[in-house]
Amino acid sequence: MPNANARPKHGRRPRRRRREDPARNELVSSSLESAQQCLFNQDYGTAFVHYLLVLNLAPAFKDFAKESFRFTLFKWTEELDSVGRIQDLFDCYEQALELFPADEVILNSMGEHLFRMGFRDEAAGHFHKALKLRPDFPEARENFHRVANWLVERWHFLMLNDHGRNLKYQQAIQKAVQSGCNTVLDIGTGTGILGMCAKKAGAAEVYACELSKTMYELACEVLTANGMDGSIKILHMKSLEMEVPKDIPHRVSLVVTETVDAGLFGEGIIESLIHAWHHLLLPPQKGENEFKEQSATGRVIPAGATVFGMAVESLEIRRHHRFCGSELGSLSMAAAGELRSPVSCSAEPDESMEPYTTERLSRLPRGYKALTEPFTALHIDFNNVQELEGLSSRPVQRIFLPVTQEGELDALAVWFQLHLDKESSLSTGPQEDTCWEQAIYPVHITDGFVLKPQDELIVEVSCRDSFLRLCSVAVLRDGHEIGLDKRIDSPCPENPISTQNPEAELCSALACLQTDQDKTKEFSMLECAEMALLNNQDYHQSFCTALGKLISHLKVQYQTQEPGADVQSNPSDLYVLDVSEGFSLLSLIAASHGHVKAYSSVEKKKQQEVLKRLAGSNNIPEKQLEFWLNHTEDEQGMLKRPSREKLWSAIILDCVETCGLIRQKLMEKASLARCLLEEGGRIFPEKIVVHGMLVESDTLLLESAVQGQEPTLGFNIAPFINQFTVPVHVFLDFSTLEGKHLSESVELFVLNLMDAHANYTNREVKVQVTAAGRITAVPFWYNIYLDQEISVSTLSNNSHWKQAAAVLQQPLEVQVGDWVCLAVKLHKSTISISARIENTP
Repeated sequence: MPNANARPKHGRRPRRRRREDPARNELVSSSLESAQQCLFNQDYGTAFVHYLLVLNLAPAFKDFAKESFRFTLFKWTEELDSVGRIQDLFDCYEQALELFPADEVILNSMGEHLFRMGFRDEAAGHFHKALKLRPDFPEARENFHRVANWLVERWHFLMLNDHGRNLKYQQAIQKAVQSGCNTVLDIGTGTGILGMCAKKAGAAEVYACELSKTMYELACEVLTANGMDGSIKILHMKSLEMEVPKDIPHRVSLVVTETVDAGLFGEGIIESLIHAWHHLLLPPQKGENEFKEQSATGRVIPAGATVFGMAVESLEIRRHHRFCGSELGSLSMAAAGELRSPVSCSAEPDESMEPYTTERLSRLPRGYKALTEPFTALHIDFNNVQELEGLSSRPVQRIFLPVTQEGELDALAVWFQLHLDKESSLSTGPQEDTCWEQAIYPVHITDGFVLKPQDELIVEVSCRDSFLRLCSVAVLRDGHEIGLDKRIDSPCPENPISTQNPEAELCSALACLQTDQDKTKEFSMLECAEMALLNNQDYHQSFCTALGKLISHLKVQYQTQEPGADVQSNPSDLYVLDVSEGFSLLSLIAASHGHVKAYSSVEKKKQQEVLKRLAGSNNIPEKQLEFWLNHTEDEQGMLKRPSREKLWSAIILDCVETCGLIRQKLMEKASLARCLLEEGGRIFPEKIVVHGMLVESDTLLLESAVQGQEPTLGFNIAPFINQFTVPVHVFLDFSTLEGKHLSESVELFVLNLMDAHANYTNREVKVQVTAAGRITAVPFWYNIYLDQEISVSTLSNNSHWKQAAAVLQQPLEVQVGDWVCLAVKLHKSTISISARIENTP
């Protein structure tokens, strides 16, 4: 008989029912009611606090209150953002994610805020988490693609696909390791390919460092996939912060790096190598006759570099860096003052200026002309620490370049040869088949300067702050030196052409100083894309004509409706709002038609001064031009009525980004703008027609994804870096794209900004193949219709816009006569395109 008093071995105690707390329940109930009332009253901050209290005390309410809590969070953080309370904003998101850690909508929204604040690594992490929770979440996917362009720049794909470059680095590293350099540090490892080359060559110890969190995590995945995670130690830090023995146990015998940009020194290689020689590398071999073991001395790959340059003429470079006209639309530009891009080089560092930009000369629209032979600008030995330390104090070097062809001086183009060791080198020259672009040092001469054979161009080369600086300062012509330097801090040429009269020289110098003071006041800086827009004559003339037609029509309509009204006495009957991004003249062009009150969205004070000067010089009354952002608290409130009594006669929307994509939230803005128009008023543009073409282009494939293991020397890198592949390639110059056209251009999609009922989100377009090949991409561009007759194309030669291309995940083999069905989708202004072969038209 069983023992009735024995406790069951596997029995469970009955769970005690949680005692109800009336006071707690009352607090939850009243707080929930208060949250809902505050939400109704648009007191989002107080509502958010009440919701936090409710959901922390009573998690059972999470499902019930989730949508209202999200809405409250988003509205409250918008308010915090508008008043600059950024830390409070992120604190709110952290509190929200503690309650809802797996809420993809909150994760995505926080990622958007992080991205806008410049925290790209963190933003990518939030978008990635949102996508893992919901792979079909389109907003998170589009955001991840957008941030991917920042985190893993497109040159990573080109560089990894450059088998020749990778092989030369591997061979140089293998020789160094086999000669005794058995401890290696890879600075700026990226995907880890150079460190893996060292390990594969037999290095006993390999270390690597990477500053970017995204690239560091990617490199860790790559090392694991290639079975090297236990044999290569990778550190998430700058090499400048590394110490022995804290981060690595001892000094290494070899540093490998490719922390160079198109201007050689722009990624900080000089500072990194100086620190490495002092703190991380073994001392260098002092001479060729020194017979120390390689393992007892240090060296660097690359061993050094030689920089070359030449003067060039290029309309494409010119129109991105200085204004080239005298009139735009109906406006005279004489009073604009000096307008230039922020890319300007001088011997003295200037934090407001970039010394150079980059271009691939071989793919410049309309090409370029070399005005001089290539010249050697500088040589540097990366294995000589004294030379590295003395680089910034080198005296300015003057080089005299014989001019070989007549042409307008637009820039100095610069490239380099990277000496990996004594036998092997890589060139980034414009004639090379390379993943590199060239550095461009634009010349800012307001009226241009034509060089002629027999001239000598005088170029100054310096490295004052370890940036390579090349300045075109003067031209030697017929024994006279003509100054070209237009720097603000150099009012007159250092060596003006002398005159026989000392008194005239003095007067000239005083006049030069006075002129310079005036020019300094009138100096204004525009971004390169803004400068290219300013040089787009067709764009401004088209807007001038279309605005003129609308304004004339509305004036007639006004007189017809009120026959006794005198338009002359009522000059502000027509209101025009220009909400273009950046610097825009369209508000002034509208005001120039008379009896128009024009509002500009230009925000920068210096640029506003330019518009005011132009208004005055073009006889536009001061009261007819206002700056709309001065009347609104933030950019979110830009689209609203001009006054309680008035509506807009025209609203100008900026529809296409310079990169070739439709602007985000364009259709939402158009929907709001339609509600703010008076009868007969118009949105400019009226509609956008998207055109495209089937192409075969290996270049687009190479710039979009790593093509298997062959280019990366057999290392398994592609699946990891290709996570950051984006479906649409931007900043494309279709006119110079290497490839083959496989069809005629076709209309893909229409976005109607004036008629919402005419719009759709999906469309299938059938295209007939005109040439056999592999469809790798569908480049697309836009015809922007200002009205039914007037349009501008983003594909024209003088367009300030680039094009974009949807790159197919898998190329399609096609024959002449085949029909291809393109499925075109629009989601929140984002266009996606997929393709399949169909047997019937």
